[in-house]
Amino acid sequence: MENRPTPSPPGTLILRHEHDAPRERSACGYRYRLISKEDQNVAAWAHAVDIDGAKPHYHKRTTELYYVLEGEGSLILDGEEHAVHPGTMIHIPPGVLHGAVGKMRVLVVGIPDIDDSDVFYPDS
Repeated sequence: MENRPTPSPPGTLILRHEHDAPRERSACGYRYRLISKEDQNVAAWAHAVDIDGAKPHYHKRTTELYYVLEGEGSLILDGEEHAVHPGTMIHIPPGVLHGAVGKMRVLVVGIPDIDDSDVFYPDS
């Protein structure tokens, strides 16, 4: 018997090229919404983000995974600075104040999909 994957339910397969993804300003720079809020039946979202410094912020519901693709700099996590470079992976749970220094391109995966009502700044 051939070992074949179970077919995905209709509407869950997404193939999107960055140049076809919406580009918008975010708390961290500019992001390309590769998989995001307008997509149905997805377990997480994924954005390619061009970071050029990021104002410290946190989320109450969303866990974020950062994977540094290009560039280097530092992530500030709850006030502690951590050097990052291509190949660095960071897990940021809800409630962790985070920001960035430097220019870098990062793949950011969020679980669940982030929306503007879940971005909080400590000074507001």
